Amino acid sequence: MDILKEDTIAAIATPFGTGGTGKIRISGPQAYQIGDKIFSSVKKEKKISEQETYTAHYGHIKDPETEKTIDEVVAVMMRGPHSFTGENVLEFDCHGGMTPLRAVLDLTLKHGARLAEPGEFSQRAFLNGRIDLAQAEAIIEVINSKTEKSLDLAVDQLNGKLSEKVDQIKEEAVEILAHLEAAIDYPEDEIEGFSPAELGDKFNYIKEEIEKLLKSSKQGKIYKEGLKTVIVGKPNVGKSSLLNYFLEEKRAIVTDIPGTTRDVIEEYVNLQGIPLKIIDTAGIRETRDAVEKIGVERTRKSAEKADLVLFMLDINQGITAEDREIYKLIKDKPLIVIVNKTDLPAKIEKAKIEKEFSEHSVLWISLLEEEGLNELKDDILAEILDEEIDTDAETVVTQSRHRDALVKAEEAIERVIVSHETNMPYDFLTIDLKDCLDGLGKITGETVADDILDRIFNDFCLGK
Repeated sequence: MDILKEDTIAAIATPFGTGGTGKIRISGPQAYQIGDKIFSSVKKEKKISEQETYTAHYGHIKDPETEKTIDEVVAVMMRGPHSFTGENVLEFDCHGGMTPLRAVLDLTLKHGARLAEPGEFSQRAFLNGRIDLAQAEAIIEVINSKTEKSLDLAVDQLNGKLSEKVDQIKEEAVEILAHLEAAIDYPEDEIEGFSPAELGDKFNYIKEEIEKLLKSSKQGKIYKEGLKTVIVGKPNVGKSSLLNYFLEEKRAIVTDIPGTTRDVIEEYVNLQGIPLKIIDTAGIRETRDAVEKIGVERTRKSAEKADLVLFMLDINQGITAEDREIYKLIKDKPLIVIVNKTDLPAKIEKAKIEKEFSEHSVLWISLLEEEGLNELKDDILAEILDEEIDTDAETVVTQSRHRDALVKAEEAIERVIVSHETNMPYDFLTIDLKDCLDGLGKITGETVADDILDRIFNDFCLGK
């Protein structure tokens, strides 16, 4: 994305569709001149370009060539550098609906703006130093949050919690680097610095802090993206009933007729702040029904891609050949075996089921009587969370890009520690210490290549 700072950009900044209000956002040096041309205040007061920052003005958007009124709006102005982009920003709060919004946007483009590219407002905020790259990425995380916990983590990152932690580690590394380079450049001078033991402690501190962030990344990714959880089993074992229980509504059709669910049904549920993408699948069985065959094949593919599989059995039917065939497909996945319908007479002893599926957790439930369901939720959480992380107290990494950068930084500091412990010359230490700083700098955007920046901001929506 080529950003020319002399350009003024504009875009619709609210979702497409009909609503109460919609927003046109304009940013750049000509924002207020464009406003002067197309906005008319009802009070006939000063022009937009003459107004104070952080003020709102009621009026109309008019085509200056025809004097035709396009919409009734509120104009909000924020002068740079104290705006989101760091530039002059003008926003028109219009009536909702695509027709008035497009008409107003077309006028802004006609009178000097160009259409913003995806993420260009946020990219300008980054380039103008209003936010760093980690904060910019948090904007999308806030928008895409699926639970309150994932929203909390995104807001923490937007407010700079991760950036502050990374900067803290970088400051330690920069201090050491300055000491080492001074000792290299002025070997004849007695420069007061760190003893070998102190250097070792500082290197280990950097490694430990990076490891803490990496440790949080697995759980952070779960809170951000959720886990694809697939319910599988033969027909009529209670898969759709289990989905309905999680959703607390009758989302899936439940009947006694085998093959009722013919396609995968996907819904997000909130399990103690973790978004679970629960997927109810068609029952796996041999069938001549063409539509059901497609559903069964989709079930197999969903199970292959799942992060967690809930394998359901019917205690009233015992373990059948179909059950064993399904188990062969999923046994190597993270798996919880759920034995349903414990309110009915058992056709097989519990001990035999536990023995056959001894490699996995086996849970006994009755969806009809709502028994064992709290234990099921606990088991799911235990399967997902290897170790509980206090997300309120700790800095949590949620982005895969950040994790990759931390891995590189960790590898570099480990090389520094080895070089230090083997009494290598300071030149070797400084090279790897700079690599460590480079990895950390990628998180906040100090050392990120332009093509990576373009890729990140192109994932943003228009108007953001």
